[in-house]
Amino acid sequence: MTSKVIYTGELRTTCIHIASGSEYITDAPKDNHGLGQAFSPTDTVATGLANCMLTVMGIKARSLGIDITNTTAEVTKTMASAPRRISGIKVHVKMPMGIPEEHRSILEKTANTCPVIYSIHPDIEKDISFQWEF
Repeated sequence: MTSKVIYTGELRTTCIHIASGSEYITDAPKDNHGLGQAFSPTDTVATGLANCMLTVMGIKARSLGIDITNTTAEVTKTMASAPRRISGIKVHVKMPMGIPEEHRSILEKTANTCPVIYSIHPDIEKDISFQWEF
């Protein structure tokens, strides 16, 4: 088992990672009857894409002998209705100064081939961009 999710009422869940015991909560968004006080389930999907991109980039960077500490990803999720679903995910990755030019395309390709990007339905529009040397 990977995780356990408990519905705690008021459109909120508590999510527990079995191996580590770490937890996070989700809340229904305000535009869907919730309080919007935490990540919504669809927020976690969109954010999971950025988590995965940065993780595999970190693995690749380590093998290249470079440090990408302080890299950030800004995530924007777009919803559609009928049925309500994620219609788009925009991820803007900001890379710190000092990444050699010869490694930039390798890191971009690594990010764009992460497991989560392959797991997201092809009908969901993905807009991935990189900003080097912020």
